[in-house]
Amino acid sequence: MKVDPKAFDPSRLAVRLIKDKPGLRAQLKMVPEPRPGQKVYSEVEATCLKAGVMLLLYRRRRSWHMVLIRRPSTVLYHKDQISFPGGQLEQGENFEQAALRETWEELGVHSDQIRIIGSLTPLYIPPSNFCIYPVVAAAGGTLSFKPHPEEVAEIIEVPLGHFLDARSLRRETWTIGGQPVDVPFYAFKGHKIWGATAMVLAEFLEIFESP
Repeated sequence: MKVDPKAFDPSRLAVRLIKDKPGLRAQLKMVPEPRPGQKVYSEVEATCLKAGVMLLLYRRRRSWHMVLIRRPSTVLYHKDQISFPGGQLEQGENFEQAALRETWEELGVHSDQIRIIGSLTPLYIPPSNFCIYPVVAAAGGTLSFKPHPEEVAEIIEVPLGHFLDARSLRRETWTIGGQPVDVPFYAFKGHKIWGATAMVLAEFLEIFESP
């Protein structure tokens, strides 16, 4: 079912996020081949590092958007890669609290400006041993971003309609670790959104388009 992103209702999405989710089946649509490790979240939940990430939806120029960030080359994990705002859980935090805190620290968006409407399926990232917990939130008004220069090299604002266009989905063969790897990604204005970010997006988009 095709959904008009301009007519998107966060409350309806919240209802969909309560239902059973497609999970790993949807995430694997965007996994590079060969996969960088075969273990999945259920096998490493007790031992992996844990991070909360934010899928933040907001209106811009009469259309719903999602914000992504490009990490600088100076960060410890996922250098120069495109990701969601987010980071490792601090002591005593749950994944929603971590995602909200990191969104404030990285983008200057306070938790009072947004409303959490649900979560997606946790995903294990073998190269960094992180389990990421995706939180979905929507802003009630106009957002302005104040990126933290040590954590954000670039802010990327993507209309939801772009991700829903099949032409945004591409595949290329890259050399990673000296080996050829078939990499699916979402293309946007010269950016290539791949890896864990693309895998989380794949599940989100399947839910977003579900009846």
